[in-house]
Amino acid sequence: MRESLTMSNSIVAAVSIITGIALIAGLLLSFAYKRMPADKDSLVEKVNQLLPQTQCAQCGYPGCRPYARAIIENNEGTNLCPPGGQETADKLSGLLGRETLTLAQVESSLMHQSVARIDEALCIGCTYCRAACPVDAITGAHQFMHTIIASECTGCELCLPPCPVDCITMESAA
Repeated sequence: MRESLTMSNSIVAAVSIITGIALIAGLLLSFAYKRMPADKDSLVEKVNQLLPQTQCAQCGYPGCRPYARAIIENNEGTNLCPPGGQETADKLSGLLGRETLTLAQVESSLMHQSVARIDEALCIGCTYCRAACPVDAITGAHQFMHTIIASECTGCELCLPPCPVDCITMESAA
């Protein structure tokens, strides 16, 4: 009887010690998590989620994720996204604790100052422009005329290079 009581006490003591170690380790990990700098990849993901995902390249980067990575890793400005506008620039600055910057005028872009127009008489319905449009502002089926939804067009000009018949032009949005 004494042996089983001693064995029970040993088991209880071992479980208590292991529980104590686990509790202390959990508290230390929690403390370290709060004190350690954020993982760059998760911060890049948070920034990427705030961007409009138009992949228009008007910020000077080939898409929203590369721009998000540049903001985090290269300290790029948070004000280079014309489709996101000032609201996105403000949200990015707030997330990163940076000074709020006025939306930059990206020289290579006349964003929202121009929209694409398709000369429907010349359009052959190849769908290359539709595939290139990052915001799905082009409608039309294969081998049928395409058209631009002007209210959706960001003026990024990504539809111009793939058009084999040069039937797309940029016109003033006004």
